[in-house]
Amino acid sequence: MLRFLRARLEQGVRTTSIADDPAALSERFRGRPVFDPARCKAGCAECATKMPSEALIVSGPGPPRLDLGACLFSPDEAAACSNGAIRYTTDHRMASRTRSGLVTETGEPELARMLDHEMKRLFGRSLRLRSVAAGSCNGCEAELVALGNVVFDMARFGIQFVASPRHADGMVLTGAVSKNMRAAVYRTYEAIPEPRLVIAVGACAINGGPFRGSPEVDDGLPSDIACDLWVPGCPPHPLTVVDGLLRLLGRMPAERASSTKRR
Repeated sequence: MLRFLRARLEQGVRTTSIADDPAALSERFRGRPVFDPARCKAGCAECATKMPSEALIVSGPGPPRLDLGACLFSPDEAAACSNGAIRYTTDHRMASRTRSGLVTETGEPELARMLDHEMKRLFGRSLRLRSVAAGSCNGCEAELVALGNVVFDMARFGIQFVASPRHADGMVLTGAVSKNMRAAVYRTYEAIPEPRLVIAVGACAINGGPFRGSPEVDDGLPSDIACDLWVPGCPPHPLTVVDGLLRLLGRMPAERASSTKRR
């Protein structure tokens, strides 16, 4: 017992602190991509055809854009441009309130904004979520499970997963929504009492991910279900999920300070 207590004291606090700036993640981590069209000498349309996803949008008279929602965060996406027009940073902050907020000319997304006053009053201190794995590789689900460990400890913010949609405030969707899971997605959504939140986590839930276009999937969250938070990644880092949720609830340090000043 004494050896155990000594080991715990030597280990110190293992829980990651949350701040409104990029975390100190490994250089190998592929976080938010950035795009420099001036470095694409061969032409962006040619680069887009080499990509394993639809992350690079080249259409119309406007400049090319990056779609973080479609990005698979694969080395092949960055390697599609031999001149290095696309590269990954270690910035985990990417979640947005709108789907269009993930489409950007530079790679800078429109980070999630806080809920309106009434929704923040209801969910700001206690949020219960029902997870629905609707046809995925289970990568995103593994990252969601990690949110409960001592490193990320999502429960310290009053956010927890629950077993029943009738006990939930919102639904977290992962996966491309296979035919066999389509009914389960709708039944879960309908069973959650109003007002409810919907959070799409991962490339599959946002636009089908690597399964996009398959006749066996719906390419992500059904269009007739309104989404409150889009969390890109394949899979997203747990900090990306936590960062998006805290911004949604107005719980980031900068937002809390601003709210205190207004009062």
